[in-house]
Amino acid sequence: MASKPSSRAESNQAAAAVPSLYGRALPSPPAVEFASAEGRRLFAEALQGGTMQGFFSLVSVFQTQSEPAFCGLATLAVVLNALRIDPGRRWKGPWRWFDESMLDCCEHLDTVRAEGITFGKVACLAHCSGADVRTFRAAQATLADLRRHLLRCASSQDCHLVASYHRKLLGQTGTGHFSPIGGYHAGQDMALILDVARFKYPPHWIPLPLLWEAMNTIDEATGLLRGFMLISRNTEAPLLIRAVVN
Repeated sequence: MASKPSSRAESNQAAAAVPSLYGRALPSPPAVEFASAEGRRLFAEALQGGTMQGFFSLVSVFQTQSEPAFCGLATLAVVLNALRIDPGRRWKGPWRWFDESMLDCCEHLDTVRAEGITFGKVACLAHCSGADVRTFRAAQATLADLRRHLLRCASSQDCHLVASYHRKLLGQTGTGHFSPIGGYHAGQDMALILDVARFKYPPHWIPLPLLWEAMNTIDEATGLLRGFMLISRNTEAPLLIRAVVN
């Protein structure tokens, strides 16, 4: 196994040696690009069907991951801000707002920057940030469970579903990835992935059975299956309470 870079400078030098890229072509099929004519049609039909209820709150605060390995942190920051959860501490100036740099209560940011983050650590971060989290690894759930929970979340504004999946199963480059699901088309059984790696792939619709297959893969870092989690506001006192800085 190759040794890891001993410093961020070495990591940057290694990255500079790789040819630069401007996005990737979205493999279609199986994906349907959100901005395409078909993607817009799916959106309009899902909106009419009432299964895009959480879309607008997510899009209102959507962001691109700031580091190649920050997909889990960016996804969580988007969801926490969409749920209007107050972090209880300053981001910049007088403003309290969730940013990737603030999501460090379960894993050091340098570790995430170098190695990415696991399913369990993302759930831990959501919990210690004041959210209610329900996790479903593929070993303890089924496609029917995913469909049922997605339908419920997509039909409300108080719940968001986060997918943990392997890109290869979708024909995409890369490995494990996190992104929020922006909506569901019940008639076509397709989920809208709001990919936080916007520098790589645009938002896209994916057949739900295929997304489930991509979730039902092993994370080599833990030896455990990936899956999905439901994140909502915690109506009870959070486990970790931070004093609000005025």
